[in-house]
Amino acid sequence: MVFTTGMVGYPETITDPSYFGQIVVFSYPLIGNYGVPPDPHPLSGIPPRGLESDRVRASGIVLGSETLHADHWAAGGPLGSWLERQGVPGIAGLDCRMLVTKIRSSKLLLGRIVPENPVGERDLGAGFYPAREGFFDPGAQCIMPAVSNREPIRLGKGKRRVAVLDTGVKWGILRALLAAGVEVEVRPWDTDLETIDCDGWLLSNGPGDPVRTGPIVPRLKKLLKGNRPILGICLGHQLLGLAAGAKTSRMRYGHRSHNQPVLDLVTKRGALTSQNHGYVVEAKSLKDGWAPWFVNVNDGTLEGLRHRSKPWKSVQFHPEASAGPRDTTWIISDFAASLGKKR
Repeated sequence: MVFTTGMVGYPETITDPSYFGQIVVFSYPLIGNYGVPPDPHPLSGIPPRGLESDRVRASGIVLGSETLHADHWAAGGPLGSWLERQGVPGIAGLDCRMLVTKIRSSKLLLGRIVPENPVGERDLGAGFYPAREGFFDPGAQCIMPAVSNREPIRLGKGKRRVAVLDTGVKWGILRALLAAGVEVEVRPWDTDLETIDCDGWLLSNGPGDPVRTGPIVPRLKKLLKGNRPILGICLGHQLLGLAAGAKTSRMRYGHRSHNQPVLDLVTKRGALTSQNHGYVVEAKSLKDGWAPWFVNVNDGTLEGLRHRSKPWKSVQFHPEASAGPRDTTWIISDFAASLGKKR
């Protein structure tokens, strides 16, 4: 069970692969009032706006009140019908403030949405969500196969090529890279990183515990013996931290909102950011050669890493999202500019 305080962007939220295996409680009451975008076509060219993947990734939705009609000229339909069409349960009419309080007071609160008269049960998580018994903790096992593309995808054309390690990448990240003028190659989560011809790596966001991601961290350690630029985002930030020898830990209730304030320790400038994570890299565990880049103004947790001499950086927040609304888009632009000479 997790909660988000976002007032808008609910289609992007529930299609974010980072919410796989989670029931999302919306604290804002007007969720669904502008409907949802039309169902997307298979990913080709520039990913469409309004969605972060090709389907709903959250395991369930909890609302304070249901909006039956979609009031937007471009809406593809109401939220409830969209969830029903995709087989994702939702429930409305609950005291979401009470639920948020419970989630905040518990380090790990597991939940289920159970129909009063179930007609049939189905597996909601590609083999990961037990339909009949028990509760599913997405942090207790490797769930990368459930959110990563199985085959490589090539997008755009550019003088430089970025390989994206897909651990549940948001389409917004791909849009930002394409807007920066680079060619994008999305690689499956279990790719042997050293064998890929690219100018730099982007380690994507995603769900689950960063220490339960199979061979990714050992392969990243090998990648750190080279000099290619690396940018980690969200889970990618945690994976880069682990590869650099740091430690990660589970947060009490995580950061899930569109207004998290962070401080750039290099420029001393602040920014508002969009975040969705339940784990954090422990600042005290950083090894020689690495330095904090951003910190969270609210609780002091680490929000970014940078290597002191190599072109390796990471952020816990989403620089491609429009929280500020443009406070941190320069991070992806600077990464694209660091990729070196033309191919």
